Amino acid sequence: MADNLLKSKANFGTLPVFMTAISTILGAILFLRFGWAVGNVGFIGVIGIIILGHMITIPTAMAVAEIATNQKVLGGGAYYIISRSFGLNIGAAIGITLYLSQAISVAFYIIAFGEAFDPVIQWVANDFGWLIYDKRLISIPTMALLSGLFLYKGANIGMKALYFVVAILGIALAMFFLGSPESAPQDIILDATIENPKSFFYVFTIIFPAFTGLAAGLGLSGELKNPKRSIPRGTIWATVGGLVVYLFAAYKFTVSASPEDLDSNQLIMSNIAIWGPIIPIGLAAASLSSALGSIMVAPRTLQAIGMDDIFPQKGLNKWLKKENQKTTEPLNASVISIIIAFVFIFIGDVDFVAQIISMFFMVTYGAICMISFLEHFAADPSYRPTFRSRWYLSLMGAILSFWIMFQMNMTYAIISLLIMGVIYYGINVSNKEHRGLAKLFRGVVFQLSRYLQIFAQRAEKVDREVSWRPFAICISQDTFKRRSAFDLLRWISYKYGFGTYIHYLEGFLNEETNLESKRVMGRLINLASGSKNRVYLDTIISPSMTSAIAQVMQLSSISGHGYNSILFEYSRTEPDQLNYVIDNYNLIESTQFDVCVLNTSFKGFGYHREIHVWIGAEDLENANLMILLAYIIQGHPDWKKGTIKIFAIYPEDELDNQKEKLLALIKSGRLPISPSNIELINANYANKKQVIRQNSIDADLSILGFNHEDVEKEGADLFTGFEDMGNILFVSSYKEINIK
Repeated sequence: MADNLLKSKANFGTLPVFMTAISTILGAILFLRFGWAVGNVGFIGVIGIIILGHMITIPTAMAVAEIATNQKVLGGGAYYIISRSFGLNIGAAIGITLYLSQAISVAFYIIAFGEAFDPVIQWVANDFGWLIYDKRLISIPTMALLSGLFLYKGANIGMKALYFVVAILGIALAMFFLGSPESAPQDIILDATIENPKSFFYVFTIIFPAFTGLAAGLGLSGELKNPKRSIPRGTIWATVGGLVVYLFAAYKFTVSASPEDLDSNQLIMSNIAIWGPIIPIGLAAASLSSALGSIMVAPRTLQAIGMDDIFPQKGLNKWLKKENQKTTEPLNASVISIIIAFVFIFIGDVDFVAQIISMFFMVTYGAICMISFLEHFAADPSYRPTFRSRWYLSLMGAILSFWIMFQMNMTYAIISLLIMGVIYYGINVSNKEHRGLAKLFRGVVFQLSRYLQIFAQRAEKVDREVSWRPFAICISQDTFKRRSAFDLLRWISYKYGFGTYIHYLEGFLNEETNLESKRVMGRLINLASGSKNRVYLDTIISPSMTSAIAQVMQLSSISGHGYNSILFEYSRTEPDQLNYVIDNYNLIESTQFDVCVLNTSFKGFGYHREIHVWIGAEDLENANLMILLAYIIQGHPDWKKGTIKIFAIYPEDELDNQKEKLLALIKSGRLPISPSNIELINANYANKKQVIRQNSIDADLSILGFNHEDVEKEGADLFTGFEDMGNILFVSSYKEINIK
């Protein structure tokens, strides 16, 4: 597909790239509108426009040079570069808008060519009495003649004409700079403007097409012997050369004519040059060459899009690929481009067409700079350009491009972005195999994640008493039997914390178990994809649960923080599974983790309506963590209709005091728990487990506390005796935390 973009007769060098770009940069805008710009915003304002424009074009030129020296650049110019970095879908969306701007540029330059005939029109009117009221009588026949020559002779005629045009351009500029007008202003005021001048960004919009010449050189990529060499050199030389000429031209206009003369006479350069007629001749030559450059570039962009089979209609893609057998020019793509050009020539308004061109080119330049910046940030080892730009230049170019779009014309900016969005959506739907933004964004996400992890790890550690959030890890070998532990972890880590779920595979690491772990990993990802979760998934192979626990508790969390909590689970029908928690409890406690044990029942989590938190006199360190976990779980959308109830079991003489403490905690902690949902129970008259069963038999989740002494004293009995209840989460806090 991509190889089809390579021309068998690619024989151009660096000079055609430079000349195509420079003849566009020093073309119609310089001759027709640059003096007008000086009259409206003054010398200082024009210098600002030049600098601002080149703060976009120079980073773009350097970004183009960088990207072009990293890959084999074939036909399609900027479209090819963007699509091979951003992916075909976003590349096509940008490429189609770029193509439209290139095709419309043909009309812009032909309209400018007609403007060059002002002296001729005046001479014919004075000497022969023939009045030409509409310059379209010149521009339309010119476009027809140019189209015929291009379709018959191809790009070679454009290249031959370029040498002649650049020579005339050089002579015209030399005569302009050497000229000294008779009516030069006596006092030079650098910020002088006409009365009621146009706004800075309106003038910028009209002038900006002068800075878009680098795109013209890019479009010849398929015709070049060595694009990696010719594109960087040609575009950078032309951009820098254009910058120098425009700076000198701004000064020359300022010292040679008043703002009023600059504003009213679009061919004021004729009054300044040594020989006036050279200016309309130079304008005509530059406009014609720029039109030739655009009419060469636009069809190649459209053909390259067809070569990539972007359009949903296969017949259309095939039709756009068709070439002239004699000239190898993209025949049908050229016809489409010529038709678009004719439409805008009929409109005939230079300023309107300039605004459209500026907007589309601004989008393209911003995208190219963004690609370069993201490539720097992604640090992909396969990205090894022989020419290196600077990431901050590319970022500056991208930000300025998108910001200036909205400063130029917010309506046009929104419409152009909407057009691109619609094109992208349409292409994305019809080309699902090209979905996404290619590997570039995967690299960016990887680098961003890496930086954030390192930052989080190196940041000053905050004491858990000041600020606590769950960084929990769960290990289970029954993932595909029961999903309660995974569900609990995804609720805990959805908004406030970070969770890692590890499926345990018993055995020694070898080829067989490694393949099994990959298969299980696939199942885990499928499991996770069906729910709202932000859980990191992994597997571990170990000969015993004890060694597996020891391993996972030493893992570094990919969040950048160490883990502070571990979650185990067991089925109420298989209490023997508790043994791995009981037997390894000293190991678990030695790591200073908060320990959670989930007792799962046939009821599961019910309807996600009620969370009951049971606090006893022995839960001094556990109480706050239990309440905070209930609040965190309730924050998940699955529990949006849930309520939290707190049951406190204390001796009778402490009931009132404990209720006041709980109410104060809920108020100061801004917890969404109604005071009516706090119930105090006298511990002196009832068996604790019996009371819990009676009050929480219909709860969807009950949270109970335990501690090391309880485990040593009761063992597995501590976690049993809760028949007919829903799921129960047993919590042991390593240290009391504060709820603020």
